[in-house]
Amino acid sequence: MANAVTLSDRGRLMPASPIRKLVPYADAAKARGVHVYHLNIGQPDIETPPAMIEAYRTLDRKVIEYGPSGGLVTYVKALAGYYGRVGLDVDPSQILVTTGGSEALAFVFQAVAGVGDEIIVPEPFYANYNGFAVMSGVTIVPVATRAEDGFALPARERFEERITARTRAILFCNPGNPTGAVYTREEMSMLEGLAADHGLFLIADEVYREFVYDGVEHVSVLDLPAVTDRAVLVDSISKQYSACGARVGCIVSRNEELMATVLKFGQARLCPPTVDQIAATAAMSVPDSYFEGVREEYVKRRDLTCDALASMPGVICQKPRGAFYTVAKLPVEDAEQFAVFLLDGFELDRETVMVAPAAGFYATAGAGRDEVRIAYVLNTTDLEKAMRAFEAGLEAFGRGR
Repeated sequence: MANAVTLSDRGRLMPASPIRKLVPYADAAKARGVHVYHLNIGQPDIETPPAMIEAYRTLDRKVIEYGPSGGLVTYVKALAGYYGRVGLDVDPSQILVTTGGSEALAFVFQAVAGVGDEIIVPEPFYANYNGFAVMSGVTIVPVATRAEDGFALPARERFEERITARTRAILFCNPGNPTGAVYTREEMSMLEGLAADHGLFLIADEVYREFVYDGVEHVSVLDLPAVTDRAVLVDSISKQYSACGARVGCIVSRNEELMATVLKFGQARLCPPTVDQIAATAAMSVPDSYFEGVREEYVKRRDLTCDALASMPGVICQKPRGAFYTVAKLPVEDAEQFAVFLLDGFELDRETVMVAPAAGFYATAGAGRDEVRIAYVLNTTDLEKAMRAFEAGLEAFGRGR
């Protein structure tokens, strides 16, 4: 009898997405005729800017050819112009276009760290960082933040306790996914000092840059002078322009060696999507008023969602200052069981809610078991119904324990 074939350790260790892994339960609920409000995934219902849609509609090409590995020149120049408008001095040579922010993160992981090396990340963090780490053979080293503190960064000493001879970088998302936290200038200066003093790359996932609220200042990693040679910005059009299916992201860095390295990765995958870059170029002409209107809408959605959550007995939820997520601590022992219950054992007027269990946004075993991430990406009418169903589901789950 032939020996059984086995898959790789990398495949075995690859984590399932906490955002998507409960989809079979949601599909089954829909098959039963239950309407599911999707608060589990960062897919806004805000319309993509008309300029992008028009670029797709009026595309006049007979061949969709390969583009440059680093991105279409027209798009790269448009991106540099966008960064200039938000106060960041970026030369087109310091930009590499990628197939979404996900590819940008994977390229950066592989460029700055080798197999067995470590990247420090404040947790909870975007769940796919765990996946990119496994794909790259890199170890995520978490530094804990707390819901009770609004997920603010801990003291510098907490980071320095985690630095070893294998540490290569500090990675953070600002504004944060899943927490919505926006780091203050003091917090950013602390990270700047850490990277400078310990010779580390400082990688900032800034895909939610345009979405900060209540007059809060967003400080970019590219605006930290002490780390100008080791600052790396990861960006994407997905969230800024409500164009998640247009897979266009980028890496921005003033480190010439790093950019030459990620270009080689880009050459290996040939090129980012040509048509989506054409649409993304059109998006660069969207006026500031577009973002102003979107921010106003997200503030309404945030306030409705967080006020509703905070009024529920035993729930801890502070209003985030950015992005369009909040992490709520629930009066349950296992938030994943509760999330499954909402889809598989509960409905209110033929409606229910899908949320993302927060444990998958942590690297520390057992952390986040009583938390969920909620994406307030639906219109306020739907959010009101979703919050009513969530509260009723929480009460029903508590009664059933």
